[in-house]
Amino acid sequence: MVLDTGSQLSWIQCHKKIPKIPPPTTSFDPSLSSSFSVLPCSHPLCKPRIPDFTLPTSCDQNRLCHYSYFYADGTLAEGNLVREKITFSRSQSTPPLILGCATESDDAEGILGMNLGRFSFASQAKVQKFSYCVPIRQGNHTVKPTGTFYLGQNPNFRTFRYVNLLTFPQSQRMPNLDPLAYTVGMLGIKIGEKKLNISTRVFRPNAGGSGQTIVDSGTEYTFLVEEAYNKVREEIVRLVGRKMKRGYVYGEALDMCFDSVHSMEIGRLIGDMTLQFENGVEILINKERMLDEVESGIHCVGIGRSESLGIASNIIGNFHQQNLWVEFDLRNRRVGFGKGECSMQV
Repeated sequence: MVLDTGSQLSWIQCHKKIPKIPPPTTSFDPSLSSSFSVLPCSHPLCKPRIPDFTLPTSCDQNRLCHYSYFYADGTLAEGNLVREKITFSRSQSTPPLILGCATESDDAEGILGMNLGRFSFASQAKVQKFSYCVPIRQGNHTVKPTGTFYLGQNPNFRTFRYVNLLTFPQSQRMPNLDPLAYTVGMLGIKIGEKKLNISTRVFRPNAGGSGQTIVDSGTEYTFLVEEAYNKVREEIVRLVGRKMKRGYVYGEALDMCFDSVHSMEIGRLIGDMTLQFENGVEILINKERMLDEVESGIHCVGIGRSESLGIASNIIGNFHQQNLWVEFDLRNRRVGFGKGECSMQV
């Protein structure tokens, strides 16, 4: 499963037994579980306008609660809402949780939804603290290294530095705001030793909710609202603009791209990038992690415009969380960051 701090619904890939057709190795067979049950159409979650559960649901031909959801990157997840408990050991298991049982999906891995919504895995399982470490990717997107995930206390917690979560009461809900996301107070961006001239207001929600800064493990790259993105792009063009590929955009999102033969030089010329937060907390992105090999022979800076996703938020994606412990302390309403060697974790 993919751990996603930006979404609420957890879902698994389900399959039905079909003679002579082996099931996918990552799928779940509900018939083998004694604790599995499906949600009927009469369940309250299958009614529209649940305040903090905006998943589109409907009643299918079998009178079961059906959901269909497109993520920001266009990925589709579709299936039935079910109840199932998750067992970690003989002495540890969750109560029955509401999950998605996907029968149609563009991604066979499934999602572990960990945002602040009451139907996320974290909320339903009453998790007080969790953390993860994203391993270094090796350039081949077909190979997905496995990270490390802790439920509860992380043994490395003494090295973490914390920034408080920004909270938004119901009376302050705004149209462009995601109140269930992990929103932090970002203050600025440095490239090399240069602090970019970006107003701190673009990293905080305005009257309409635009501008919140979200820590999201489920989004691949980092996305910035227009004013912040333009300043970052302006500095990168100043440093390495002559080597930039003209007219090339990867995935309709990344437009600061280069021929891979120049990638080492480009990274050296750009230097490190630092994301600055409240309480003096910083995320240092080494120059070796500024560019990603998006396809054979092409590297791009892992930053795009938020509007390319159709959103008005700043998102710190998992590409810029590599080799970084990220802890979500839900009891104390804060997020912690600490250096890690994630590819070496066991």
